[in-house]
Amino acid sequence: KITENAKKSLASLKRENPRLEPTLAIIQAHNDDMIQEINKNLAKEVGLRVIHICLPEGSSKDEIVNEILRLNEDPKVQGLALDLPESLYCSKVLNAVKQEKDVDGLSDVNLGRLVRGDAYECLVPPVACAVMELLEDLGGKMVLVVGAGGAVGAALQCLLQREGAATLSCQWKAPQLQTKLHQADVVVVCSTKPDDVPVSWIKPGTTVISCSPDLLSGKHDYGQQNNHAAEKAVGSLAIAMRMQNMVKNAERWIQSQQHRKWDLHCLKLQPLSPVPSDIEISRAQSPKAVDVLAKEIGLLTDEIEIYGQTKAKVRLSLLERLKDQPDGKYVLVAGITPTPLGEGKSTVTIGLVQALTAHLNINSFACLRQPSQGPTFGVKGGAAGGGYAQVIPMEEFNLHLTGDIHAITAANNLLAAAIDARILHESTQSDKALYNRLVPVVNGVRGFSAIQLARLRRLGINKTDPGTLTEEEISKFVRLDIDPSTITWQRVVDTNDRFLRKITVGQANTEKGFVRQAQFDIAVASEIMAILALTTSLQDMKDRLGKMVVANDKKGEPVTAEDLGVTGALAVLMKDAIKPTLMQTLEGTPVFVHAGPFANIAHGNSSVLADKIALKLVGEEGFVVTEAGFGADIGMEKFFNIKCRASGLVPSVVVLVATVRALKMHGGGPNVTAGAPLKKEYTEENLQLVADGCCNLQKQIQITQLFGVPVVVALNVFKTDSPAEVDLVCKIAKESGAFDAVPCNHWSAGGRGAVKLAQAVEKAANQKNSFKYLYNLELPIVEKIRIIAQKVYGAQDIELSPTAQSQVDRYTRQGFGNLPICMAKTHLSLSHQPERKGVPTGFILPISDVRASIGAGFIYPLVGTMSTMPGLPTRPCFYDIDLDPVTEQVKGLF
Repeated sequence: KITENAKKSLASLKRENPRLEPTLAIIQAHNDDMIQEINKNLAKEVGLRVIHICLPEGSSKDEIVNEILRLNEDPKVQGLALDLPESLYCSKVLNAVKQEKDVDGLSDVNLGRLVRGDAYECLVPPVACAVMELLEDLGGKMVLVVGAGGAVGAALQCLLQREGAATLSCQWKAPQLQTKLHQADVVVVCSTKPDDVPVSWIKPGTTVISCSPDLLSGKHDYGQQNNHAAEKAVGSLAIAMRMQNMVKNAERWIQSQQHRKWDLHCLKLQPLSPVPSDIEISRAQSPKAVDVLAKEIGLLTDEIEIYGQTKAKVRLSLLERLKDQPDGKYVLVAGITPTPLGEGKSTVTIGLVQALTAHLNINSFACLRQPSQGPTFGVKGGAAGGGYAQVIPMEEFNLHLTGDIHAITAANNLLAAAIDARILHESTQSDKALYNRLVPVVNGVRGFSAIQLARLRRLGINKTDPGTLTEEEISKFVRLDIDPSTITWQRVVDTNDRFLRKITVGQANTEKGFVRQAQFDIAVASEIMAILALTTSLQDMKDRLGKMVVANDKKGEPVTAEDLGVTGALAVLMKDAIKPTLMQTLEGTPVFVHAGPFANIAHGNSSVLADKIALKLVGEEGFVVTEAGFGADIGMEKFFNIKCRASGLVPSVVVLVATVRALKMHGGGPNVTAGAPLKKEYTEENLQLVADGCCNLQKQIQITQLFGVPVVVALNVFKTDSPAEVDLVCKIAKESGAFDAVPCNHWSAGGRGAVKLAQAVEKAANQKNSFKYLYNLELPIVEKIRIIAQKVYGAQDIELSPTAQSQVDRYTRQGFGNLPICMAKTHLSLSHQPERKGVPTGFILPISDVRASIGAGFIYPLVGTMSTMPGLPTRPCFYDIDLDPVTEQVKGLF
């Protein structure tokens, strides 16, 4: 009956969860095959998978505990049971079993719940459950429990008393044993009866239940007057109860996999005035341990990989677990055309999520790009937000993090090395010699690797035996015939190193005169970074890496990473980088930091995967707030036309960040230079300058409206802004079509200073959304460029150089014409001329070149000249950065 009920319950669970395969691991440290056989048979009948771990007899407690700890961390095991000699059933062993996997219910925590009466929270130990199943009508009866120890004895007494029985317990050596046996109506025997205790001490008619661990082996004798069938039944029945507990565990495991309301404990802020430096604020807060944060937001133990105390990688398996969970609302933070000082998009992003979660009790997640080391040590400094709205610890955020950029550097440069090596080897070897080296004999056998077989199929050669290829087929297979003048793949380094902008490679004698000009880009400009930001799975990333075009062959056909045979190796180097990194804000709310493509050369947005995971974790009523690089004309346009196309996600609201000082600049104010004191126009009230500069804000609102998404203006308030200036900006923004415009003080006050913004965003997210893309992918490349130039930038038209036109023709012929466009343009103006502020009109947008990131999946036209390698200024930030050798604290970051 028990087995049949468990079987039905499990079948019902499997119907609702087809991929469910509950697995029970049993650790056994004796040679009793009968117990193993009963476990196996009953599990099979119920529909459970059982793994027996048979340890040698005489195994120590530590050896048992080590095996338990290993199984605790195995995500494929949902239940753990112990079949051990009595001497090993100690507190150390029983309490080592993870609570959610304990099917025998023998831990102190489970026993406490049982005694307290928490029926749902606990599992009844199978042996105790079996005894209770066999006993009926216990009211008023005297039950003696003999030879019991630990959890089973305590559980039995608790259950017996709950059924109205009077209970006594004693050990076999107790002097009053004979008297107690004679008084008892029921005797429950929990361990082997010593030979010096005669059966005659038990009065005739007494019910005897034996649940001794050795009963299944037949090593017991309580006389003919006792019911042997009942004795035998306890063992099998206990194992059936164990299987029933395992089914309950499976049910709880499924429930634990479902999305649940966050149990988030936010950190308190006590803002100081004047506001200290970013690093002082960061260090004044004690972050939560990252595993605590992970648990609070519903991540499972096996879904995180911890890096130190405050950051962790999150595994992509979470997307499969929560695939039926509705997404939360998707908020993009963009900005007006910025000053060189930046207008605080990252700060607004962090302030907004702190307000939503810490002050309005709404689940929210911030998704940010990982900063490059180059700007951190160069001009810009870090990108963790600022003031009382930042990611902590900010040193870790800005320096190395979990090594993703290093992985990209390694992968990128492996591919660059492969290109030059292949050109050298093809130039110095015959077809036969190349073939023998590319497909060598290993242990007497010659065979193609999987990636070589894929290349053969692409060439139309459907052969798998290396010995059967013709000379012509061998030549096609071994010759990539790369045209060195067409190589577009550059080496990268994550440092601002201007002298690597143009280099010569191949000057060593060993390279036999194969010298060519090349260059280094900064690591975050690598196409692999753009792929990391746009990929949706490990398989998708592998496919994209393989499609990367690195050059053309001498016939003008594209040569890919897949042709070079390096795809698998690139994926191996990127296997950890694909997982988003979990961190936290100053108020203890969750943040994903993942990917950091440049906004002016690439698409300037954090990863699709971070957004997708966050949208599942926040739940249907929650918010995911992500940031687009630079102004709305660059980062936001690319977010919609490139990132949203790759992800299939639909934005709910755009938050457009503005500052009074930037608007004054657009209204005709003097130039702003990082590090130099601000002119009085920016520190004194000037309503006319503000009103004139609002033209840029109005234009960016109009750009947002092209995509049909509600826009809320966040005015990042500085202490030099007058109330009249703030009111004027908010008034003009609302009159220009913004859903709302809200002044924000999160930099000085934390989340509390962005509560009104959070409320406005929540209301805007409930508005009707008519999101649409700006252009159809089927349009010709030039037409898509023209639409962006005219509708977004306000250009009169575009003008392609002969080089750009020939590249457009080539990409169209090669079949890449249906990709979205990623414009590479200055961020300092809506036009291509950085000095033109406000809203320039009537200009012709020059397209100097057109390139392609086929793996990332976009065409990128170059507007004017774009540097892919920043340089260090005369006085870089590194002058102020130092390490205290005693405390190991980083100094001078900000």
